[in-house]
Amino acid sequence: RSSAKLVAPLGCLVSRQKHTLPDLPYDYAALEPHINAEIMQLHHSKHHATYVNNLNVAEEKYKEALAKGDVTAQVSLQPALKFNGGGHINHTIFWTNLSPNGGGEPKGELMEAIKRDFGSFANFKEKLTAVSVGVQGSGWGWLGYNKEHGRLQVAACANQDPLQGTTGLIPLLGIDVWEHAYYLQYKNVRPDYLKAIWNVINWENVSSRYAACKK
Repeated sequence: RSSAKLVAPLGCLVSRQKHTLPDLPYDYAALEPHINAEIMQLHHSKHHATYVNNLNVAEEKYKEALAKGDVTAQVSLQPALKFNGGGHINHTIFWTNLSPNGGGEPKGELMEAIKRDFGSFANFKEKLTAVSVGVQGSGWGWLGYNKEHGRLQVAACANQDPLQGTTGLIPLLGIDVWEHAYYLQYKNVRPDYLKAIWNVINWENVSSRYAACKK
């Protein structure tokens, strides 16, 4: 279940283990009233599970293409690997970024970094919300760490593009703005969902990710 397997060189796929759907660290209803149980169940057990299954299929086909030296097939499989691999990476982070005991504001080093790079927590919250609202169609809003410059940045990614694989930023906090993440509860009003999700952000998890990527 380690997401590290997802970023292993593709040449290592010959001896790979199949990816599996990670368990949630809380019940499907635990994030109510902010995200209801029906959304969480469908999102985790159907949507995320589909990315995992399709990733395993794509990797199996890629392994066969490698064995045959079929470069055309290898290239043609790249979109499926990116989409389903990204879906698995993103959701694995997302579930841990949420908690029934979440909300409020971060503390310690993360809070100091947010103040340094955004001026205040309120400014950061406004920027990440705006980036997430502004995603056209489906995608993600992210707080990431730019290791080269030692700074926090907000960014948006389309579809299931993984943050680190497409921008180089290390993912700390991801907000899923695909309609399947909120439509059953918030209909097409994405800003209402984004307002609610701040009540369940797991700042301990985000802080741990920040501490780990600075090492």
